[in-house]
Amino acid sequence: MKLSVIIPAFNEEETILNIINQVRRCGVPDLEMVIVNDCSRDGTKAKLDALPPTTDLKVFHHPVNMGKGAAIRTAQKHVSGDVVVIQDADLEYSPTEFPKMLRYLEEDRADAVFGSRYSGREILVDTWWHYFGNKVLTTASNLCSNLHLTDMETCYKMMRAKLFTGMTLECNRFGIEPELTAKLAKTHCRIYEVPIAYEARGFDKGKKIGWKDGVAAFWYIFKYNFLA
Repeated sequence: MKLSVIIPAFNEEETILNIINQVRRCGVPDLEMVIVNDCSRDGTKAKLDALPPTTDLKVFHHPVNMGKGAAIRTAQKHVSGDVVVIQDADLEYSPTEFPKMLRYLEEDRADAVFGSRYSGREILVDTWWHYFGNKVLTTASNLCSNLHLTDMETCYKMMRAKLFTGMTLECNRFGIEPELTAKLAKTHCRIYEVPIAYEARGFDKGKKIGWKDGVAAFWYIFKYNFLA
């Protein structure tokens, strides 16, 4: 199975080349990366433009900053793999988890696999408020979608490409996480959740999601489970 790895990037000049190399070394032999630079104000664009052309890399640039969800929508039109996963451009998530997640789809045991940061693996300790907010949002999502997830907000949502490309996505920012979850739940596809490693970073190191995004997520959970 060919894996398409979508990498939204905004002001990630310190990590963008590292994450590209990590994806290439993740252990999946057939993959492509679709990188969308969301009008970064640092050197991200210059570093991406300096890369030599390769068959496993597609790079797109937004002329204005639009948000993670908008970057994912841009990439949606350009994936060519059998399976799609989203990879943040920072180093919180490790692509070494991809082979384990992909195995469930290769063996036809699942149609989508969520990588959970909170289901039994060692993790770099996060702040209590970030953990608590995640638990509240995940519980709200579970109540509305009738799923039993431990980490709805995880970046690592791997799914069959036909499911992903068949979605009409709307969210521009971090509401993309509850939107993807709700729309997957409505397909009644087989969803697995597996533990993954995670190294949280703070706002001093560039973390972008904030409390306003958490508040907005409640609206998106309700909207995409009941109104869309």
